[in-house]
Amino acid sequence: MIEIHFGSQVCGELTSAASREWLVPDGLGGYAMGTVGGLRTRRYHGLLVVPGDTPASRKVGLTSLDPAVLLPSGARVRLGAHEWASGDLDPRGFELLERFDLTDGLPRWRWRIGDVVIERELATLHGRSCVAVVHRLVSGGPVELELAAAGTWRDAHGERRGDGPPLRMDPVDGGAVIEEAYRLSGPGWTPQGHWWRGVHHREEAARGLHPEEDLWYAGQFHDTLRRPGDTVSVLAWAGQLDQQPPPAPEVVAAARRRNRAVVAAAKPADDVGATLALAADAFVVRTDDTAVEVVAGYPWFGAWSRDTMISYEGLFLHTGRAELGRELLRGYAARLSEGMLANTADTGRVEYNTVDGTLWFLHAVSRHVTVTGDTDLGDELVPALRTVVDAHLAGTRYGIVVDPADGLLTQGAPGAALTWMDARVYGVPVTPRHGKPVEVNALWINGLAGVIELTELAGRDADGLHRWHRRAVTAFRDRFPTPAGWLHDVVDAPAPAYPLGGAAHHDDDLLRPNQLLAWSLPFAPLEPDPEALGRVGAGLLTPLGPRSLSPDCPGFHDRHRGGPAERDTAYHQGTVWPWLIGPYADATRRAGLPVDALFTGLEAHLTEYGLGSVSETADGTAPHTATGCPFQAWSVAELLRARR
Repeated sequence: MIEIHFGSQVCGELTSAASREWLVPDGLGGYAMGTVGGLRTRRYHGLLVVPGDTPASRKVGLTSLDPAVLLPSGARVRLGAHEWASGDLDPRGFELLERFDLTDGLPRWRWRIGDVVIERELATLHGRSCVAVVHRLVSGGPVELELAAAGTWRDAHGERRGDGPPLRMDPVDGGAVIEEAYRLSGPGWTPQGHWWRGVHHREEAARGLHPEEDLWYAGQFHDTLRRPGDTVSVLAWAGQLDQQPPPAPEVVAAARRRNRAVVAAAKPADDVGATLALAADAFVVRTDDTAVEVVAGYPWFGAWSRDTMISYEGLFLHTGRAELGRELLRGYAARLSEGMLANTADTGRVEYNTVDGTLWFLHAVSRHVTVTGDTDLGDELVPALRTVVDAHLAGTRYGIVVDPADGLLTQGAPGAALTWMDARVYGVPVTPRHGKPVEVNALWINGLAGVIELTELAGRDADGLHRWHRRAVTAFRDRFPTPAGWLHDVVDAPAPAYPLGGAAHHDDDLLRPNQLLAWSLPFAPLEPDPEALGRVGAGLLTPLGPRSLSPDCPGFHDRHRGGPAERDTAYHQGTVWPWLIGPYADATRRAGLPVDALFTGLEAHLTEYGLGSVSETADGTAPHTATGCPFQAWSVAELLRARR
C-alpha cells in the first residue's frame, strides 16, 4: 500500500491537519472518523458512529477521547483539540504531534512532550459497532494518562444542545452506559456528567449548515504508564452491551490482519491498487437484516442503487468479492417494482426516482456473468431482466418509456430529475434533462445487448430483443452526433418556451461527460472517434477527472462551495466528478490511445483529502480542491476498475 504519513509541519499546522480525514469502517455502515490533527470539523466526526436500520440512519455516540499527560514535575499537558463558538482553539494538542501514520488502513498518532512520547492507535471490530483505542508509552515515563470521554446520542445529520435533558448515564463495571445505547469501558473510570457548550464544526460552517453543538462530558479514565511499551486502552460499543468485546489491543491486531487479507484477496498489481482495494472494503457492508449493501459515501450517504450498480464491478469483481456480489444482485432483482429499482431509502421512504439506476443493474449483471463465468446466475436472473425490458417498452414511472418511433428511451416528469445529474434547488431540478439523454440511451442499448446475450446463453429466444436493439442503435447513431464534433447531451428535449409534453422540442448540445458512455460501455452504440474524444478531453478533463460541464458553456460554475442551494446549483454545472475517469479511460483505451497518464492526479489525491480514498467531487477550476464526501464508493470503484 502507498505510504501515508505526515510530520509536525502538517500535523501542527491546523489548516493542513484538519483538511485531511481518516475513516475506519465497522462493516455495518458505521464508522470512526476524524482528522489528522484530532480536531472534529464535521458534525459527522466521532469515534463511535453507529448504523441504524439502514446505513444512512446513523447515530453519533462517543465523539472524543481527549488525552492529558501528567508529568512527574506536576505539569498537566492536554493532547486533545477542540474549536469553540468563541473562535478559541483549546486545547491545541495538534501542536505536539510529531507524526501521523495511516498503516493498513488504521490511524496512528504520536505526541512528543520533551522526552515523553505517547502513541495512539484506533480500530473498529468488523461486524460489530465497537471501537478500540490503545495508548502506548513509546519513550520516557513514568507518566499518568487521563482520557476525557465526551459524546452525545443523536442523529448523525443533526446536533444536540445542552438546553435539553442531560444524557442518561448508568454505572457499570469499568465505565458507564450512555442513554442505554452505548457503553464505555476502561481503567480508573471517574464519572463527571456535564455539558461542554459551543463546540464548533468548521466544515459545517463552510457548507452553510448549523456549525455548533454541545457535547456531554461523561467522565474520564485514568492509569499510569510506567515504562515504554505500557498501554492504556478504552473500548466503546453499541448493541449487546452486556457482551464485552475482546481487549482493545486484540481488536487493533485483528483489524490489521483483516485489512491485510482484504488487500491480498484483491491481488493488486501495485501499491496504489492495494490502497484502492482496501478503500473499496469500506463501502461493502452487511445491514442489520444481513443483506449485502453498498454505502455510497462517508460520512453522510447510505445505499443508493445507482451508485451501487456503477460501483459494482470495481467493488466486487476486482477485489475478490464475486460471491458477495452475487448475493447483492439476487437481492436487488427480488426488489424490482414495475421494472425499476428503488433509488434510495436515505430519506426514510422508498423512492423509484431514477431512470438510469435500473439500466446500470442490467450492466452489473452482464459484467458479473462475463467476468466470472457464472452462467447459473445469468440463467436465474434472465426472467427479472426481461421484466425490466418489458416495463421500459410498455412505460413505467415518471414518463420512462421507449419511443416506438425510434427505439430510444425517453423520460421526464414535472419537478423530477431522473438521471445521475439529479440536483434540485428549492424543488426545481438544476439539470432536468427531460427527453432522451445520451448516457441513458447508451445504457439502454448496452442493457438490451447484455440481456440478449444472457437470454441466448440460457437457451431462450431473443429475436424481439434483437429488433429493438437494432432500431435503437440505428437511431442513436443518427440522432446524437453534433456538428461541433461531440454528441448531444439530450435529444428531443422539451423546448424552454414550452412546458413538459409540449409540441416543440430541441436537442441539447452542451459539452458534458455523459456522452462518454456512448463510447465506453461493453456494448456501446458507437466506436470512439479520437477527434471527438480529444474535444471532450480538452473541454472537460482535469487532474481529478472530467468536469460535469465545459467552462465554455453557459451556466458553468467553477466552485462547488457555499450553502446547500449554492452547492446544489454547481453540483453538475462544472464540478469535477472523479468516477467519470472510468468511462473516460475506457473510451480512450478503445480509441487506441494511452491511458496511464490519466490516473496520475487521482493517485496523488489519495493522500490529500479522504486519506487512502477518493472524494465525491472537486472544484471545476484549479487547484480542483476536493469537495463532497471525502470517501465515495463510485470514485474508488471506477479508479480501481479503470487502472486494472
